[in-house]
Amino acid sequence: MKHRIVVLGAGYAGTYVAGNLARRLSPADTEITVVNAEPDFVERLRLHQVAAGQEIETQKLSDIFAGTGIRLRLARVVAVDPERQAVAVADADGGEELGYDTLLYALGSHGDDRGVPGVAEHAFDVAARPSALRLRERLDDLPEGGTVLVVGDGLTGIETVTEIAESRPGLLVTLVARGELGAHLSNGARGHLRRVCDRLGITVLEHTSVEAVEATRVLCTDGTALASDATVWTAGFAVDPIAAAAGLEVTDTGRIVVDRTMRSVSHPNVYAAGDSVFTIGDNGLPLPMSCATAGYTGMQAMKAIVGSLTGSKIGHVKLEYPGNHISLGRHDGILQMVDHEAQAKPKYMGGRKAARIKAGILRMSLWTNSHPTFCMPKRKRHLATAPDELAAKTPSYASDAQAGKAVA
Repeated sequence: MKHRIVVLGAGYAGTYVAGNLARRLSPADTEITVVNAEPDFVERLRLHQVAAGQEIETQKLSDIFAGTGIRLRLARVVAVDPERQAVAVADADGGEELGYDTLLYALGSHGDDRGVPGVAEHAFDVAARPSALRLRERLDDLPEGGTVLVVGDGLTGIETVTEIAESRPGLLVTLVARGELGAHLSNGARGHLRRVCDRLGITVLEHTSVEAVEATRVLCTDGTALASDATVWTAGFAVDPIAAAAGLEVTDTGRIVVDRTMRSVSHPNVYAAGDSVFTIGDNGLPLPMSCATAGYTGMQAMKAIVGSLTGSKIGHVKLEYPGNHISLGRHDGILQMVDHEAQAKPKYMGGRKAARIKAGILRMSLWTNSHPTFCMPKRKRHLATAPDELAAKTPSYASDAQAGKAVA
């Protein structure tokens, strides 16, 4: 019987891992199934462009996986049962159960309303393609002088507010920031960001917290009411409770706790990558939810799965967060590198060159995920005689320090 590998989620992490497993493992020994709710590969890093009204070409996952031997199951993940090694999925025609021997959990994250009343009912977000398209429809319906309020001054909020302001100059756009605008950036980069906001006509409200969202206004904790024809919520991301409900060891936010190889510390035949995983970087700090983290954790999970199944040495990937690549519309941007302590370095790059580099990074990421058979080796690795026994004997690389931080 073939070893069954099931990959949950076909975002940046899941697509990369699935394609590379297909490249490296013999189809005579393994079968790989990818479960994803949507038929297309979604460039999540460009959804703020979609919301602003730009047309972003999508690629079908069936085309991406063509010729790899990967089975694509278009369905929503309902539950995971790690004791029975099964995944419950559902689509419009009903549900079914998929058995697995090795599971990669890469379901990613979604927008987090942080318990603020009215966000779910009245606010838009750019965390998924359907919600980004709903926001675009709303912006299309707004008249000249319509008001748009973007709540959240993280990278998603900054990219969203600048993209909307540049693409739709007839709208009045405001960014609501809980603290100082660009507080995580260097002094020079903060100054550059402020100049861009001024150039695009963006009103910035700093040190402002939101306590409720209504249909036509946002209520702040200081008693201020801000008129809004379209409120965009970008105040954070959260993961689905599926992993926690399955009994996997997770943090208090539901992210899966893993060892250095992205292997679940509670269930050795489950691996995790992307936003769903909680892992400690090489600097001793938790890696943030980001595309870069999806790349590093996905690569590490792939190496660990291949190594454990084939009896070969498991290679280690650097787990680091190099910095922030921020688009400020189509013609401006900021590249801000960070040091070993994840603090912004004094130097930064801003302007058109930074925008071109960010665009290049996006193209490279898309190309990598869209060509999983590139340089496919002619000779693929066969599994060890008893892969299940071998996997059970694979050592955990979680240090006492990492385990302590993971559950703190």
